[in-house]
Amino acid sequence: MREKFNHLYLDSHERKLLIHSLVELKNQRIQQGRYTDCVDKLIFKVINTPTKRMKIEYV
Repeated sequence: MREKFNHLYLDSHERKLLIHSLVELKNQRIQQGRYTDCVDKLIFKVINTPTKRMKIEYV
């Protein structure tokens, strides 16, 4: 079975907000004494994704 991929298109503000939220989630999990491996992977993926310029047309 094929793996399903989801794509997110974010502007710079949304990207910063996403990274900040993931870091806050990681801090909460550390305070609770839980593992942060999955959150670390997500932070790494968001930070290292390539940027793509897109033209947006308003109708």
